[in-house]
Amino acid sequence: QVQLVESGGGLVQAGGSLRLSCAASGSFIRINAMGWYRQAPGKQRELVASIIDGSSTNYADSVKGRFTISGDNAKNTVYLHMNSLKTEKTAVYYCNANLLRLDPIGRENYWGQGTQDTVSS
Repeated sequence: QVQLVESGGGLVQAGGSLRLSCAASGSFIRINAMGWYRQAPGKQRELVASIIDGSSTNYADSVKGRFTISGDNAKNTVYLHMNSLKTEKTAVYYCNANLLRLDPIGRENYWGQGTQDTVSS
């Protein structure tokens, strides 16, 4: 069984910063990719940033230059550093991981439970 545990969300003023963490645990062989998605009220879930094989990163255009995704392979953890947060980006942030699971062997996507980030004006 695989679990993704998120932490670090909360309330922040516009222009402020937050750091999200997501740790993967359980029975898997390797992490292929991890990423963060967000879902604002009434909107579809969208990709914010992803990291593949621990090094190749990808960002939504709206967060380039302000957000940084990084990974700690030893801890099976991904981080999202968010700077210059905007009020319109209040959303629930979800961690996603594409893992090579152990039993039965194969690739599978997993989601965290979500963490609420509220940006106040």
